[in-house]
Amino acid sequence: MVTLGPQKLSNGHWQFTVWAQSCAQVDLHLLEQNQYVPMTRDERGYFSCTVNDAQVGDKYLYRLDNDPARERPDPTSRWQPDGVHGASTVINPDFAWTDDSFSPPTLRNSIFYELHVGTFTEEGTFEAIIPHLDRLTELGITSLQLMPIAQCPGERNWGYDGVQLYAAQSNYGGIDGLRALVNEAHKRNMAVYLDLVYNHLGPEGNYLWDFAPYFTDHYRTSWGEALNFDGAYSDEVRKFFIDNALYWLEVAHIDGFRLDATHALYDFSAVPFLEKLTTAIQDWGDAHNKRVHVIAENDMPNRKLLLPRAVNGTGLDGQWLDDLHHCIHTHLTGEGEGYYADFVGFDRLVKCLREGFVRSGDWAPSRKRHLGTYSGDIPADRFIVASQTHDQIGNRMQGERLHQLTDWAGAQWAAGITLLSPYVPMLFMGQSYADPNPFLYFTSHSDPTLIENVREGRKREFAYFADQGDPPDPQAEDTFERSKIQHDLHASGKHKRIYQLYKDLIALRKMHPALTNPDRNATTVYANPQQQIIWLVRTHGDDLVAIAFNCHLTRDVQTSLPPLPYTVTKVLDSSDMQYAERKILRPRSLDVMNDSAITLPPKSFVIYAREDT
Repeated sequence: MVTLGPQKLSNGHWQFTVWAQSCAQVDLHLLEQNQYVPMTRDERGYFSCTVNDAQVGDKYLYRLDNDPARERPDPTSRWQPDGVHGASTVINPDFAWTDDSFSPPTLRNSIFYELHVGTFTEEGTFEAIIPHLDRLTELGITSLQLMPIAQCPGERNWGYDGVQLYAAQSNYGGIDGLRALVNEAHKRNMAVYLDLVYNHLGPEGNYLWDFAPYFTDHYRTSWGEALNFDGAYSDEVRKFFIDNALYWLEVAHIDGFRLDATHALYDFSAVPFLEKLTTAIQDWGDAHNKRVHVIAENDMPNRKLLLPRAVNGTGLDGQWLDDLHHCIHTHLTGEGEGYYADFVGFDRLVKCLREGFVRSGDWAPSRKRHLGTYSGDIPADRFIVASQTHDQIGNRMQGERLHQLTDWAGAQWAAGITLLSPYVPMLFMGQSYADPNPFLYFTSHSDPTLIENVREGRKREFAYFADQGDPPDPQAEDTFERSKIQHDLHASGKHKRIYQLYKDLIALRKMHPALTNPDRNATTVYANPQQQIIWLVRTHGDDLVAIAFNCHLTRDVQTSLPPLPYTVTKVLDSSDMQYAERKILRPRSLDVMNDSAITLPPKSFVIYAREDT
């Protein structure tokens, strides 16, 4: 089996291997020794050589076809300390792990927390995250979801412009910084997931073109030519990406993956790349007695992705269900343009809570066609939901967070819908205490033409909002600095009060198995369109939790408990003064028995649980 990149052999020598199907000759250039080592080609275009004087920290390049102008970094470089255009560097494959006893939580018991390494702390490094892990654990977070960390151009980037997929971003701390973070997270029983971008590579520093037919002009994506997953030489392309995922499992002890925009993986093979990748990751987990979860982002509501391979499904463990975000957002903000048009209306929210996919063969106004498949029989823990994500905040012109687009009660209501829904919740960094800073789109490219193209592209994208001025300059350092969050706010004022609400809601999820039961039959959704009231009644054995949501934006609404087999008592009321934006009295719902009326203020919710649980 071919192993790409530098590998330390048992005799202490190092073997270097690269796939360069497009080249007739490749030489390894060891910079410290100023030595060129000829590499031997096999029948499939893999070049390899063995050297006895390389060591950890050595820099190297590959010279292609004996052309001094075509010295390139390794496509499978493990470290790029001098950026995407610099030399590759040999890493130490070993690390002093102390996580042998760690086992990642199941999806049903997970609370995800998405973060961007560069803006989560002032330092913007993996290791700078470690001092915050105890507070995240106290909040109830079980799983970190890191935005992409593969080497990108410059030092300020969302990560979706990665070009060296095996190298952890150097200014974040490289592979050793990542391993230190994962090890410390595991000490706190916290899993770490990576966001993998396999649908495209960034334009700057993308040298794959020089090596082999990684791309195809048979398909076009939003980013240009698609990856070659089903054409000539696609076996090697698939291997490159599958080995990359397994590399993070082996070398960094990663616990799972979020796969970016899998709808843009164009592949008409009998067994598509997405299925091959998922199978390889899960097989690795089985072989190492570790459950590795594979979660996809996908723009199409297609149940096949989540069905087992035994019934011709893709076999993914989970999928981001952006439908719930869209329902929450349109309801609170009134925005209904573009793709939001498919999610406008109280009935859309109710359907999402009952079934999952809002578009299950329905007419989709944004697509001008019928779209989607039924998902109401798929276990609820297959869906990851959020009211805020990097996409939904950062792709707005000014990067506003949800609490800045609605009022305080709306932000609380969104928290309740997300954390008490049948699905697996995810928070975005800073969300739990209503951080006031935006999350903007930022870059630090070095190519002047590319910089200007990105600027002009953002202006065209938001031309409809010209009355609001130009979007923030993605290349400006200030755009990046403004996106850093302010952790200390969680302990004071109104931020402390909504932080307490998040803590209490997460604690209730962990206290009541009914709130994590993925069985569709264990959740009943009662809806009153006239009053805009939703009741969620959730059960697990003898445990029962009933939640009433007043979805009306401006009016108090009176409701009653639905028929229940047990007497219940109130355990949380979002309109309580302890959660208020300001310390003022607000209307409160009444403590009731089963036959009494409950008055709910606008955009509020109240939770009842069986008395003896």
